[in-house]
Amino acid sequence: MEAVGHPYPAALEIDSPERMARWRPLVQWLLALPHFAILYALTILSRVVGFISWIIVLFTGKLPPWVAGVQAMYLRYSNRVTAYAGFLKDAYPPFSFDTATHDPGDYLGETVEFEPQLEHRNRLTVLLRVLLVIPQLIVLFFVGIAASVAWLVGFFAVLFTGQWPEGIRRFVVGSMRWSLRVDAYFMLMTDEYPPFSLEP
Repeated sequence: MEAVGHPYPAALEIDSPERMARWRPLVQWLLALPHFAILYALTILSRVVGFISWIIVLFTGKLPPWVAGVQAMYLRYSNRVTAYAGFLKDAYPPFSFDTATHDPGDYLGETVEFEPQLEHRNRLTVLLRVLLVIPQLIVLFFVGIAASVAWLVGFFAVLFTGQWPEGIRRFVVGSMRWSLRVDAYFMLMTDEYPPFSLEP
């Protein structure tokens, strides 16, 4: 089972513009504040739904489609806001709450889609999901530190040149992709263990 055109059932692609206005790194995080307020509420919703889904999948072996839809909406919204606030995108993200698992295509240049595993779930790995995700979180901690440094370099690069260095941009997007996969796994959207990889 995989997201359309991708080897893992949670996929992220970001096409950054070749050139960006040099003021964007200074203010895009500020312009994104309304989205951060909404994202705070969506985070609470996602955690409540995540606990409910853990009980449901543990006892029924199935993931209800509405649960997958809510989590897909939350993860898509979160990644769009992060990409914009982190000046990987210059187009303002829509206030979109579409619960489709496949990307609705309403934010050009960024795709976040999922192929959730609704049936035939492994209840043992669901029960132990908090423990199973620990190795990923440990590695992601260090990847996140490196990504923060890369984002800082990108900040000054865009501020002074209007362009992301391509290798640094790829690394930052790769770290977001890795994090998305781990989030999808932890939120029980799939039983497939995420790869330790930045690649699509």
